[in-house]
Amino acid sequence: MTDNAPRPEAEEPQPDELYGVTGSQVAELRAALDAHDLARVEEIVLSLHTADLADLIENLTPGERRIVIELIGPRVDPELLTFLAEPVREDIVGMLGPKDVAAAVTEMDTDDALDVVASLDEPVQAEVLGRLEAGERAVLEEALALPEDSAGRLMQREFVAVPARWTVGETIDYLRDEAERGAESLPEEFLDLFVIDDDGKPLGMVSLSGILRSRRPILIGDLMDTDIDKIPMATDQEEVANLFRQYDLASAPVVDDAGKMVGVITHDDVLDVVHEEAEEDILGLAGVRQDSVYDSVLNTSRSRLSWLMLSLFGLLSASFVIWYFEAAIEKLVALAVLMPIVAALGGNAGIQAMTVSVRALSMKELHAGNAARILGKEVMVAFLNGLLLAAIVGVVAAFWFSSVQLGTVLAGSILVTLLAAGLVGVLIPLTLDRLSFDPAIASSPFLITVTDTVGFASFLGSASFFLL
Repeated sequence: MTDNAPRPEAEEPQPDELYGVTGSQVAELRAALDAHDLARVEEIVLSLHTADLADLIENLTPGERRIVIELIGPRVDPELLTFLAEPVREDIVGMLGPKDVAAAVTEMDTDDALDVVASLDEPVQAEVLGRLEAGERAVLEEALALPEDSAGRLMQREFVAVPARWTVGETIDYLRDEAERGAESLPEEFLDLFVIDDDGKPLGMVSLSGILRSRRPILIGDLMDTDIDKIPMATDQEEVANLFRQYDLASAPVVDDAGKMVGVITHDDVLDVVHEEAEEDILGLAGVRQDSVYDSVLNTSRSRLSWLMLSLFGLLSASFVIWYFEAAIEKLVALAVLMPIVAALGGNAGIQAMTVSVRALSMKELHAGNAARILGKEVMVAFLNGLLLAAIVGVVAAFWFSSVQLGTVLAGSILVTLLAAGLVGVLIPLTLDRLSFDPAIASSPFLITVTDTVGFASFLGSASFFLL
């Protein structure tokens, strides 16, 4: 997606100010709002690139946003809605109203329009769809019926497709004629042309550079690259992103069940997917399904509570182990002092192994064929790190409490805990992935439960046996 709005001028942009808005710009806008200098507000806002304007609006309070939207609403680029974080977008949609939102959706490419419409609450979504022309509404409703993270939801329905029998000259003339009459079936910008047969099935593709370097009489069929990846509409968007990464694609055709080309996915769409999937995995590893700095307190609390509840049950099992060895702790207070070391080292080692495993699963680098090798590697890493850490902590504990036996028990427990952490750090994500659960979201509570339980049991159990 592109925008031709002028960017704010800067004499010497700093590395951290090459994009987005600065704190000084936000402060300047707020000062103009406080002074009721609407002319200055308008000047600041309309000078920004649409993506930067979205950043600016996100930094404002709901009241300030309303003033800005009421002032420049009719002149704002419709793509502003696609750049806004969802909680802020909902706020802006409420200010604009269904009529203006429908007008904005009409001017967007289908993939951007779908992204906006899909994020709306059902009553608002139905009202916006009801204000669209029948053809455009049918396209969006068909897309909304597809799985949320599928290629069919990601694709753009405007693309350039020509038959193999056409010449370069005919193709160029066709593109110019369609552009002059404002054909809505063509995208505003594109990098590749797709070659189709009489049934609409893709045969190959030709880059714009290939067209521009060739003479008019040359057949498109002679220029096309037939080694193309056809993406079924139901393909998961993460699989699409991996496909683009694997083969360094700029675009790829999307086909229906009959093999007919129905859309195209481009690199900018995939970049959004990569960002979204990475964000989802990062949040998931912390037990957050969906979160935003713009969400309300109640929504944020709700999104985090389920993971905390699951973690609570795991911690209760670790607490049970501590309670079971209560008598040993009462007799030797040093055990209570040293227990957190065992649990923390095990948890940190497990998180390292789990993070690598979750990332490898998402990148298709960890699978049944190499799971045993990767598991063996993580166990060996845990063993080597465990030996070193056990030796250091064991010596410190021996001098600290003047007990070689205590230092030895602590060292052995650390080694056992790190080995368990390395093992479950791979096995838990693998198992959850095999059971069709998202390993990024569900792994952490199970990992913490295992490492804490094993750590406390091995340390307190061996201490009870050898020291008391």
